[in-house]
Amino acid sequence: MSSTHTASAANADQDELRKFDALAARFWDVRGEFRPLHLLNPVRSQFIAGHTRLPGARLLDVGCGGGLLAEALARAGAQVTAIDLAPGMIEVARLHAAESGLGIDYRVAAAEELHASAAGAFDVVTCMEMLEHVPEPQRMVATLAGLTRPGGALFVSTLNRNLKSFLLAIVGAEYLAKLLPRGTHEYEKLIRPAELASWARSAGLTLEALAGIALNPVTGHASLTRDVDVNYLAYFTRPASGARAPS
Repeated sequence: MSSTHTASAANADQDELRKFDALAARFWDVRGEFRPLHLLNPVRSQFIAGHTRLPGARLLDVGCGGGLLAEALARAGAQVTAIDLAPGMIEVARLHAAESGLGIDYRVAAAEELHASAAGAFDVVTCMEMLEHVPEPQRMVATLAGLTRPGGALFVSTLNRNLKSFLLAIVGAEYLAKLLPRGTHEYEKLIRPAELASWARSAGLTLEALAGIALNPVTGHASLTRDVDVNYLAYFTRPASGARAPS
């Protein structure tokens, strides 16, 4: 199946894919457009490692971009499969992993496509900064849940939808500080934690933990916080076979 056909059949926005694909060559430039991701990545990795066992885990990173999180989790001992629908990003990810000596299985593939052949195959599934860029985030959460094995873990990060988030993540980060390209985020596509939790519950998942991420753009320091008003991380589990998720 061609990447174009895969993308058109998937829960994906073609304009978003083209936007990120055009920036792929600069993904690993720590001073470039993806600098915020480089600053946030240690905190995201810390949150994941603090809630699940990574050595030997079969892990899927959905919307992996150029492989920033995938590489960190592979170094932590996980057996990583990473997918993205932007071919340029996957090419950059493969090259960087090869240079780093990491055996990550990168694929140009949609989550729905993988679900058709590998439902429940992964101990850990991660999806960072992607839900706010897809047309149907609720359906994507259900797909992510289906890829997670019973007893497994799902980790998601996204942006809250409120005035504070609009001022800091869009006006501040994109227009004033220019940490991100203008148009990276659309306010109406941002996701409140209660919405994410509701979608996850409908998909049979249990919310175990929420944490905010504080990022100081001046010092570059990022840390976990209880404040989920802007960037936040969510940890879900899929109940083991025979167990029932809370209603």
